[in-house]
Amino acid sequence: MRRSMSLFTLPLIAVVALSAESLAKSASPPVAVAPQYDTTHVYVAPDQVDSFVQAFIGTFGGKSTNQVVATVTPTPSSTTSQLLQTPVGTISLFGFKTPIPYPFGLERNGYLVRDMDVAIKAARDAGASVIVEAFPDPIGRDAVIQWPGGLNMQLYWHTNHRAYDAFETIPENRAYISPDAVGEFLRDFLSFSHGKIVADESNASGAEIGKPDQKFRRIQIRSDFGRMLVLVSDGHLPYPYGYETTGYEVQDLQQTLAKADKLGVTILVPPHSAGDRQTSIVQFPGGYIAEIHAVAK
Repeated sequence: MRRSMSLFTLPLIAVVALSAESLAKSASPPVAVAPQYDTTHVYVAPDQVDSFVQAFIGTFGGKSTNQVVATVTPTPSSTTSQLLQTPVGTISLFGFKTPIPYPFGLERNGYLVRDMDVAIKAARDAGASVIVEAFPDPIGRDAVIQWPGGLNMQLYWHTNHRAYDAFETIPENRAYISPDAVGEFLRDFLSFSHGKIVADESNASGAEIGKPDQKFRRIQIRSDFGRMLVLVSDGHLPYPYGYETTGYEVQDLQQTLAKADKLGVTILVPPHSAGDRQTSIVQFPGGYIAEIHAVAK
């Protein structure tokens, strides 16, 4: 009788422990501010900064902050730095004059958080690794974290809060994740971001990742950080798929591409239909690769 009771008790203990873990994760405080405070990080050679700015702003509209030269890493370095703010997304642009200290340049984007210490604890509790501990920068504090699947992101906190206009369309953080890591990534990132899955298609058209004769899993996430598109891939990707870390939504794709072409932007993947959108992949002066799309009305 005692043995029988213990056999039934073990699964119950496991369920209670799992429930407690889930409750602890879901109880983490929200740390996001809003999508317009989150940026894609772009690194280009110093002599190509101006041509990139001209092409990016010329394609999407918007403006750039004044360029400054600063140290934005915890170890000595020097880079030009400026913020490109457009109606469809924001770029943190760096033109390093010195070698770039590791692991900077490998982070895809930066998320502004309400409190750096709270955000780091929340990220760790959710399952992220802190690969660069918090350090001061000229306007606040930063840290770099990594999620299962190998996605590096930077967290920001600003000493003085600045009010930014909301986007006309919120950009997509395009994350290519392996089938091995996707379950862990979703659990951890959703816990940290307090986000939710708004669509999970197991048979999406492979045309969106350069494989029109195949299907793949496509997951859309929404949170106060913005939009994320998780592309579950076996890694057999034709160039340039996988290099585009951000997707920008525009009203008229052909018109946007025509402007981009005149500004020296290379169209790597011509516009085509993929699911509910017309999509294209382009490369800006300086090497930055991005997806641009218009959603079918």
